[in-house]
Amino acid sequence: MRHKDENKNQAIFDSTIQLINDVGFADLSMSKIAKRANLSPATIYTYYENKEDLLIKLYLDVKEKLSRSMLRNIHEDLEIKEICYIFMKNSLEFMIENKDWFLFLEQFSASPFMNKLCMADTAPMFQNLYHHIERGISNGSLKHVRAELVISYCYFPIVQLAKEYYEGMNTTIEKEFELIFLLSWDAISQ
Repeated sequence: MRHKDENKNQAIFDSTIQLINDVGFADLSMSKIAKRANLSPATIYTYYENKEDLLIKLYLDVKEKLSRSMLRNIHEDLEIKEICYIFMKNSLEFMIENKDWFLFLEQFSASPFMNKLCMADTAPMFQNLYHHIERGISNGSLKHVRAELVISYCYFPIVQLAKEYYEGMNTTIEKEFELIFLLSWDAISQ
């Protein structure tokens, strides 16, 4: 068995994300990934069984980076309103600072590959966030609904804001963020 080089693996990941963002999933092939990464296709098969294996592992890797970013500076001592604010602010910063990763996550989430994953694959990454949201629900700070619904009211408006930013439709992102936070907070708080 050949030794796996982390630099080659990163080149495979980076090339795959770039290609998906350029040509989409339909035109993606292992040979195109290899060419973009300046590797032989055989090298990629040293790391991954097939294209599906590569894409799922790449998705989980980027999703892990997103979750770490989202949860930065969130801890037990904060009020739930502060936690939601920090979660939303961190999410937006991740999306703005990591455009290629964000666009990849968006495409993957809308692709048939998403059906290959189950909640158990990503749930542990967001366990801490769910804990805080469920605490806010149980103490009456947040509406008595499923935690997933509360999180979606915080996350998806930020996704839309990031998309508008990339399309050049929004130049006052900080001001818009504050408005979106207030609207989201009004929707989820008691």
